[in-house]
Amino acid sequence: MINQYKFEDEPELKDLFVTVDDPENHITAIETFITYRVVTKTTRGEFDSSEYEVRRRYQDFLWLKGKLEEAHPTLIIPPLPEKFIMKGVMERFNDNFIETRRKALHKFLNRVADHPTLTFNEDLKIFLTAQAWELSSHKKQGPGLLSRMGQTVKAVASSMRGGAPKNRPDAFTEMNDYVDIFNQKISLLDKISHRVYKEEKDYYYEMKEFGPVHTLWSASEEDLGDTLKGIASCIDQCCKAMEKRMVVLSETLFPTLHEYVLYSEILMEFGTTRRKTCHSESFHILWISVYTITFEGMACASFTVGPSSHCLYGPESLTSSCHWGTL
Repeated sequence: MINQYKFEDEPELKDLFVTVDDPENHITAIETFITYRVVTKTTRGEFDSSEYEVRRRYQDFLWLKGKLEEAHPTLIIPPLPEKFIMKGVMERFNDNFIETRRKALHKFLNRVADHPTLTFNEDLKIFLTAQAWELSSHKKQGPGLLSRMGQTVKAVASSMRGGAPKNRPDAFTEMNDYVDIFNQKISLLDKISHRVYKEEKDYYYEMKEFGPVHTLWSASEEDLGDTLKGIASCIDQCCKAMEKRMVVLSETLFPTLHEYVLYSEILMEFGTTRRKTCHSESFHILWISVYTITFEGMACASFTVGPSSHCLYGPESLTSSCHWGTL
């Protein structure tokens, strides 16, 4: 496991490549769902083959995320896109929705694969290599005897320690409040941006109707013909510019903003649920590390709407930066 640690000066040595593509719609008597092809290429010795191709549905990704959280309670697990979507924003099986989810699932798997600790998780290996029936069988297997004993001991120890730590550092409280405020503001910004987008979209469709109207009008006005044609041309150019702008907003800015929301929710969950599974002093150190890594990484990012905006943050600033591992 030497290659799970690397320095900034050294070239990145990647030995696990994962791609999520080719969504397929499946209709059964009980349900309708989408599966995605997951292609894995690797040079690691613990894999029996150098290339695998399996199909996974959304609930399989949810299972993997849950297993990663269970195995690594002190690590930030990258977020998944939500299972449900806002009614009226996008249909569940709309092509745009399916492509948006595919990109999010692809990003999730690559962040996990690039993480110095999560990449060696056994459940990740099973997710990437097992056929559908093998994965289903593996899901049904309960925890072993030693695992159940470990959970029992952990629960007893937690009950003996009591609830929240009595002497919580001021830095912990300040950071907890900061994350809470950040979550509120970024969530509000996410909602407002979609509202503005909807208004601009309505304005765009209305403006598209004015171009042909002015063109027809110019045919019946000899003195104003050239002027009306010029106005129609300007309206057409404005429509094209606005269409490009809306594409950039929907494909670049919105996913990035929403990922901020998802990561802030993960940090808030760190401050509530997961602290019950961590020793109090270790958790304080962990929380400070999480705060520093995440929000300093976000602050240093370039919030540019353009080709480079996908680098706002990712494995390099969030998950792969967590080289401190478990405490």
